[in-house]
Amino acid sequence: MIKESKSYEKIEQYDTEITAALAQNYKVIIETLGEDVNREGLEKTPERVAKAMQYLTHGYGLDPLELLKSALFTEDHQQMIVVKDIEVYSMCEHHMLPFFGKAHVAYIPNGKIVGLSKIPRVVDAFARRMQVQERLTDQIKDCIQEALNPLGVAVVIEAQHMCMQMRGIQKQNSVTTTSSFTGAFEKDKTRKEFISLVVNKLS
Repeated sequence: MIKESKSYEKIEQYDTEITAALAQNYKVIIETLGEDVNREGLEKTPERVAKAMQYLTHGYGLDPLELLKSALFTEDHQQMIVVKDIEVYSMCEHHMLPFFGKAHVAYIPNGKIVGLSKIPRVVDAFARRMQVQERLTDQIKDCIQEALNPLGVAVVIEAQHMCMQMRGIQKQNSVTTTSSFTGAFEKDKTRKEFISLVVNKLS
């Protein structure tokens, strides 16, 4: 878990037992790959990786639904609300390599709105797990739908996958786009309005 003090100094707190177990496993992995885990550059690497992996998967310790429910407000607004260009960093569960990009999320309220910062937090809570992009897209949509019961939810994610860029087919410029819609966004007109707002830059 990462915390910031009042002086904005980063304080890192990790489960010591999990860190020790992961570090031991990473030590074995490094040695099995043919490296000398005791040399200067690698001596502390197993522990560093153990902490990094805990941070990269800290979404398992978060409850996205409760995040949303903690900041619901009654509001008579029934026009589209869009939060776009949300940075996404996740870990592909097939090769444990990163994929990263942007998420664009919209909903049409039905008596309730949510604090705007909670949308990116929900994206992060689901992204910081072992994932596939398709499931991530659906999870974000379903969580917002359940918490707010809006007239509709739209989620689009554009991401680059290191498992395609560093290995395998090695296509450096490929981008994967996934989408998921409910309610009003299943109508062509509303969906086009959302896509237009995502694509166009407002002057």
